[in-house]
Amino acid sequence: MRSSVLGRLARAGAVLTTALALAVTAAPFTGAAQAHEAVSGTLSFSGEPGEFVSGGQSHEYTAGAVEMFDVTGPTSERAVGVTVVTPEGKRWSLHMEAPYSQKLIEGTTYTGASRWPHAQPEDPKLEFGETDRWCSTSTGSFTITHIAYGPHGYIREVDATFEQYCNGSTLPARGEVHARMPEPPAELVVGLDLNETGTIDTRTGQITVGGTVTCNKLAYITLNGHVVQTQKRGTPVGYYENKAVTCTPGAPVPWSVSFASAEPGTTFQPGTATLTGIGRADDRDYPVSVDTGFQNTEVTLLKS
Repeated sequence: MRSSVLGRLARAGAVLTTALALAVTAAPFTGAAQAHEAVSGTLSFSGEPGEFVSGGQSHEYTAGAVEMFDVTGPTSERAVGVTVVTPEGKRWSLHMEAPYSQKLIEGTTYTGASRWPHAQPEDPKLEFGETDRWCSTSTGSFTITHIAYGPHGYIREVDATFEQYCNGSTLPARGEVHARMPEPPAELVVGLDLNETGTIDTRTGQITVGGTVTCNKLAYITLNGHVVQTQKRGTPVGYYENKAVTCTPGAPVPWSVSFASAEPGTTFQPGTATLTGIGRADDRDYPVSVDTGFQNTEVTLLKS
């Protein structure tokens, strides 16, 4: 009997271990670039007659006077990107990235830059163009004059210059970007409380347990957990998985789940059991996930 109980509890632990692995693993977009609209900024560039990307002309685009002026950056702090959509619908993109596993360093000039997929891991990367004016191959350099970060690679400020030679040309496109971003959003914090009482339908053995979740900004929290009850003749264990709760800040948000024992030959009974749970949510402003940590409480199951 003891080995059977231990086996059931081990399986229960495995479920929550999986839940925790999901909880502490960042969202699918973890590390990917996060985009935010600049409060102020300019992207300017020019080229000599015959230069392909610039068309041999000077261009300048200002945040607030265009449809989009987004600045992006990954959590690794190794790259910065700027996307500008003009009132005419042209989409200009600038991407500057340090060599693999390195961060962008203020005051550094990165030479020998090329574009994906030709750049090697040890090479810096530079890509600049517009939908109808995009290079197949390019070389160049860029200088990060100033860069300041917020949480998780959020780029607060950036000043940089760049020079790109497109498709083997000897004529460069030269430009610069300056951008200031809004104050970084707050990082997501979520909490989980478990109720100390639940109910049981003695006809079916189904129990209902619950609690509340809290958050400091809008979040969609996924809950996982189990209930274990030690009895003289068995140990019923029931699970709840992927319970979705929409959390809004300001007050605890209640939740509840109902289920029966998943262990053959066992049924929950009125009395004391152990309720365990964990909650996970993706931060809507940053490419990360957060969790509540495991929570446990003794829950009294009362007849419904």
